[in-house]
Amino acid sequence: MQQDSRNLLIAMGLSLLVILGWNHFYGAPKVQQARQTLNQLNQIEPGNPAQPGAAGNPAQSGAAGEPGRLAAPTPLTREEALAQSKRIALETPNLFGSIALKGARLDDVSLKNYRETTDPKSPNIVLLSPSGAPDGYFIDFNYVASRGVTLSLPKADTVWTADGDKLTPATPVTLTFDNGNGLIFKRKVSVDEFFMFTVADTIENRGKEAVTLFPNAGATRQGLPKTSGYAVLHEGFIGVVGADQPSTELTYAAIAKETNNAKVLPVDGYAQGGWLGFTDKYWATAIIPDSAENYKGWFREFPGVTPQYQADVFGEAKTLAPGENMVLTTRVFAGAKESKVLDHYQNDLGIKKLDMLIDWGYFHFLTRPMFWLLEEIYKLVGNFGVAILIITLVVKGLFFPLANRSYLSMARMKEMQPKIKALQELYPDDKVKQQQEMMELYKREKINPVSGCLPVLLQIPVFFALYKVLFVAIEMRQAPFFGWIKDLSAPDPTNVFNLFGLLPVDPTHLPLFGHLLHLGVWPLIMGVSMWVQMKMNPEPTDPVQKTMFAWMPVIFTFMLGAFPAGLVIYWTWNNVLSVAQQTLIMKQAGVKVELFDNLRKTFSRKAA
Repeated sequence: MQQDSRNLLIAMGLSLLVILGWNHFYGAPKVQQARQTLNQLNQIEPGNPAQPGAAGNPAQSGAAGEPGRLAAPTPLTREEALAQSKRIALETPNLFGSIALKGARLDDVSLKNYRETTDPKSPNIVLLSPSGAPDGYFIDFNYVASRGVTLSLPKADTVWTADGDKLTPATPVTLTFDNGNGLIFKRKVSVDEFFMFTVADTIENRGKEAVTLFPNAGATRQGLPKTSGYAVLHEGFIGVVGADQPSTELTYAAIAKETNNAKVLPVDGYAQGGWLGFTDKYWATAIIPDSAENYKGWFREFPGVTPQYQADVFGEAKTLAPGENMVLTTRVFAGAKESKVLDHYQNDLGIKKLDMLIDWGYFHFLTRPMFWLLEEIYKLVGNFGVAILIITLVVKGLFFPLANRSYLSMARMKEMQPKIKALQELYPDDKVKQQQEMMELYKREKINPVSGCLPVLLQIPVFFALYKVLFVAIEMRQAPFFGWIKDLSAPDPTNVFNLFGLLPVDPTHLPLFGHLLHLGVWPLIMGVSMWVQMKMNPEPTDPVQKTMFAWMPVIFTFMLGAFPAGLVIYWTWNNVLSVAQQTLIMKQAGVKVELFDNLRKTFSRKAA
């Protein structure tokens, strides 16, 4: 490979290394704050509410519409927190848990078909937990009165009555609260077979005076949520406020930089359509107001030793005359971010852009088709690892004509080496003249010196698209391959630094550099395949380039050690196919394959 081509390859390799390094070192999983309990979200005191002003400042007091919070509750175990209220059981094909009659709150939801580890006996994933429990996470539906008006409204400690004892897809339940002053609240809660709750509130005014209410619903997280910590993945606040608006994403760290630790959407009025909530790597909650209702959305943090985070929906004022009633419907998504389920809600329920809960990334135009193709292949072969091998062959097939031209061009470059060397000897002290004559030589021979690097450049987006699929698609979670790989979305569990399990230590827990000491079998195989691939071409004459090429497989081996095993398997298989393809093409072109000569030189130098 000519020097210009080598320089481009080095630049590409360094660029990829920087990207991977940034993700690994700066976005590497961090140990999150220990589980602790925070301030409990509570109903605002009547007569002292606040509303976002025209400037969009959610902390501005004096109008109506802002929720508040109470002092922090006494920390409890999850079981103790659940026992603080009578409950209605929740049972669906995908969810189980309960709804609290105290506050009519969604605060106990677990995922029936997902567990914490690959062990089938490990605990189910817990999504929502009551206030006061470790990692409190719950959904509220409340109302706020106008400023200066004293009105008895349902609050966080209001006890509702129920017409049933179990919520299932076939049996919705209706909760009732009578404020004793003419307002009757009836809340019908329904759930489908997947992850969607529908909350329909009927409010009847039997009093003698009109009342004005501001409806609001909110998701609250107590304590800093645990995140995977990778920069390539968004976890935190997310929402589409206004059906035709782009999504808004804020991390838990970024909300602190907003004015008064809050962001209001939209800042210039009310919106219709959309949703907002919280997203984790595989799970999410989203509050979805009626698409015909005007509302604003807020992302807020209440700072403290253990901060509290809220994603809230605030509706416009609703005035109810004596003898009138009204119905307000809000949906809540609470569950796993399964692509087909989100597409179903988006298409069949008209919830626009709900698929954005899955972070498909900047290469979504590649990521989503690749995910679809992986799923289709998986249906045929029954193993996502095998599907990855097959999709690698598909990608190779798509790039085959380009790769053929690239390798043939590289072969012709090798034939030109004597002429290039002659030019270097003819102009030993004039580098500019050397480059000019070499470019003329390329033109005469119709050779593109960078064509050998083009296939590598074009496959980088494919690499990242597959990385995204493996990293964010819940369908890849805990998907097995063969042997010791039980989860393609997790790193290879073996580690050379504890002799693959023979030593009873885990070096990855060491401070400072422990995250670098994760080097399993598949990363080692990948490193060898990359080293062999680089030996397919003559060694660079420049000592700096030679050192860089020598160390690159080692660096990438350590870098990919903590990456998903499925991605490492893809990279390894791609390297093997590239070596085979380049060998075949160069033999057909009558050009000598440098692999075995380079291997002999390498081992002879080491022996000497």
